Amino acid sequence: MAPKTIATNTTASLDELLEFVRPRHRAILLTIRADGRPQGSPLTCGVDDSGRIVVSTYPERAKTANARRDPRTSVIVLSDEWNGPWVQVDGSAEVIDAPDSVEPLVEYFRNISGEHPDWDEYRAAMIRQGKSLIRITPERWSPIATGGFPARLA
Repeated sequence: MAPKTIATNTTASLDELLEFVRPRHRAILLTIRADGRPQGSPLTCGVDDSGRIVVSTYPERAKTANARRDPRTSVIVLSDEWNGPWVQVDGSAEVIDAPDSVEPLVEYFRNISGEHPDWDEYRAAMIRQGKSLIRITPERWSPIATGGFPARLA
């Protein structure tokens, strides 16, 4: 019989949290609908140079309208593998619209994918598409967790 996987919860400082989040780009953003219920959006996220979690979006998306109305947000950052570690980060969101979003979107792209082959083309596309950026400043976070059995069942 294979050994059982034991669930873990690792407390992290802000620096450790950001180190964990930087290479992980799969997330679920939770915003608050007008009726107070949560709105979940699966998306790609990154960490900007100031240590905020950043999300590329459009101004007409529900997550954008919700974050604009109520900045209280949570981001559940997942590992690429389903059973990998994850963390929930709670914070305050700020929505930045085009054209002010263009340079933060450049930083977002660089931090996730590296250099773009044509930054002028990228900037023009962000303006043409009217892209927005949501920046979430981490205020509190869960321990970095992995799923599995409680230690008492090992």
